[in-house]
Amino acid sequence: MAASVNTTDVACRKLTVINPYSGAVLGEVSAASKEEVDAAVATAVQAQKAWAETPAFERSEVLKRFVALLERDREKLAQTLTAEVGKPINESRGELSCAGDTFLSFAEKSRHLYDEIIPAGCEPGTEKTVLMAVREPLGVIACVIPFNFPCWSFSVKTAAALAAGNAVIVKPSSDAPLTILKMGKLMAEAGLPEGVLQVITGGGATVGSWLCGHKDVHGITLTGSTAVGVQTAKAGAEHLAHVTLELGGNDAFIVLNDADISLSVDQAMGGRMSNNGQICCAPKRFLIHKDVKAAFTQELVKRVSALKRGDPADPDSQISCLISEKAAQEVEWQVSHTIAQGATLLCGGKREGSYYAPTILTDVTPDMDVAKNLEIFGPVVPIIEISNLDEALRIANDSDYGLGASIFTADMKKAVKAAKALQAGGVVINGSSYFSTVEMAFGGYKHSGIGREGVSISFDDVTQIKTIVLKNIL
Repeated sequence: MAASVNTTDVACRKLTVINPYSGAVLGEVSAASKEEVDAAVATAVQAQKAWAETPAFERSEVLKRFVALLERDREKLAQTLTAEVGKPINESRGELSCAGDTFLSFAEKSRHLYDEIIPAGCEPGTEKTVLMAVREPLGVIACVIPFNFPCWSFSVKTAAALAAGNAVIVKPSSDAPLTILKMGKLMAEAGLPEGVLQVITGGGATVGSWLCGHKDVHGITLTGSTAVGVQTAKAGAEHLAHVTLELGGNDAFIVLNDADISLSVDQAMGGRMSNNGQICCAPKRFLIHKDVKAAFTQELVKRVSALKRGDPADPDSQISCLISEKAAQEVEWQVSHTIAQGATLLCGGKREGSYYAPTILTDVTPDMDVAKNLEIFGPVVPIIEISNLDEALRIANDSDYGLGASIFTADMKKAVKAAKALQAGGVVINGSSYFSTVEMAFGGYKHSGIGREGVSISFDDVTQIKTIVLKNIL
């Protein structure tokens, strides 16, 4: 049996997928109706029952077969991803490789989810009683996928859910559904039973809301903006669905006066310019000590100015377009707004269609919006001068966001002090907050989300605990 992929063509309910670099039409997908969403959920409810009864090792084997197919089609998938998102092709290839590794890790972990025995006699009256705590799947899980890392998000959200015996309904971004639809078909080819994984397409405000608000959806995992996350949490609360949210960020990048400047610039470039600056956990506020600010800024301007702009399908291209002209216009407004508040433009600051030039702003002060809660989703570096670590920590924590942070220093005592004080879900010492591994728990504090994703923790969010009591069994 094959995994069903909901791609039904319905007149007047089409979404056109556009190449953001060339403007070419890549294809059309249907915008699901509420009736189709309801039907998908009903199918998932029934399919999940049999899938949950499938032995863990068999579920694991299906995921491994999917990985083999993913590797077989990696280049074609990477080309599709680059075409619909504008991600440089080398980064698309890397994302697909990471997706495969993620599935393998979850497949292996799922075979070692051991239940717990609470021994007899742990408290008075239980001397002859044994308690067993066992994991069971939640049921049907809605996975809402962003445009910027669709393959990675698909892997970290669906692999854990499927391995644990859940059924999954995936709602990709309306800007980038094509690669996810192809990955859904590969799941079918791998032998996933029909209805266990479905992909439905359409707008977030309609299809996404219908899906997350459905009474028979037992878990929701979403990566998106904080505003969308709040609405999703409300929708899930109506029927007490388990909700995991990975949301926006405005990560602080702290460089102290004893830092390795060459290393910090390298990490700033990799963290802020990758994926054309469209990364939730990218460094977005650059807090640079006054003693090294000139050296850091000079080297960064040099490196940014040397980036090769071009077609994202060209392996030599280092920077390209944003996901849409609308997105580039938003970045354009944010930069103009920051300059109006008193910042100085050092380089960049120009837009051409969906392309926004890598931009560096200096003379940014802690009272400006960009220094607090204005998340710029593009290749923009706002530089804030600091005098000491305590000042950096105050500025870094003066934000509604708390996804990640990073600090550069040769003093490990200072580094650990900063890591403990920073209000963020992850802190990288002498590296960019963009760093992640599939094993680590990824997520944020405050308005950056609820819950965590990663092999070490995701199974907690896709399973529920049942206690079985063997009364007076001994």
